[in-house]
Amino acid sequence: MKNIIQANKNAWDHFVHEGNPWTIPVTHEAIEMARKGEWEVLLTNCRPVPQSWFPDLDSLVVLCLASGGGQQGPILAAAGANVTVLDLSPAQLAQDRMVAERESLDLRTIEGSMDDLSMFKDGEFDLIFHPVSNLFCPHIRPVWKEAFRVLRPGGQLLAGFVNPVFFLFDKDMEEDGIYQLKYSLPYADHTSLGEAERIRRYGKNSTVEFSHTLEDQIGGQTDAGFHIIGFYESYVDDEKIKEYMPTFMATRALKPD
Repeated sequence: MKNIIQANKNAWDHFVHEGNPWTIPVTHEAIEMARKGEWEVLLTNCRPVPQSWFPDLDSLVVLCLASGGGQQGPILAAAGANVTVLDLSPAQLAQDRMVAERESLDLRTIEGSMDDLSMFKDGEFDLIFHPVSNLFCPHIRPVWKEAFRVLRPGGQLLAGFVNPVFFLFDKDMEEDGIYQLKYSLPYADHTSLGEAERIRRYGKNSTVEFSHTLEDQIGGQTDAGFHIIGFYESYVDDEKIKEYMPTFMATRALKPD
């Protein structure tokens, strides 16, 4: 587990250096628009979260969970929220701090793993914003349990995740737009591919990814105590798989009063 956490931490630090799209901070113009009440954020790849999923952000206490990169956190802070960003990658958190300093935003950053929120007290947050990232965590039920604990009654968890079916296909054939079943679920890079094959295919600086089941993704939330009150799917624009299935899903979950 520690080796996987360290590998993903190192990978995201490397992605910042490479300019991965999910590490590029928002612009000054986007912050100015958010201050005027015109903003949008992503839980999945390209479909904005419905505005109806958000309560009034003015002074709302928000945890951006595994959400570093100078994107969602600064936007929500500029829109009026009291934001904490937790992420595994120091380089990703540095992007959030850079935007906060550049734009004079009150934003806190904490380095940590999404499945261990022990630094927070019970009921500390009104909203948790958790974009697609739990594919980097071997076990996600602790993520949902910790999220439930640190939310106040009536608080909400907005979460994005990968459709597990996406992990079933032969990786070589997929590059040619052919989707041939090869792997079983739940998929994990280091066991389904093997470590040597993972590095050969994706490089030594790649992340270690896990599919998880819908039972753990959605059932894990309800088992933790959440009520699912919203759901949508999202397609990848630049891949042939969009002709067949959505790649991402997003849930809106309520911690009951």
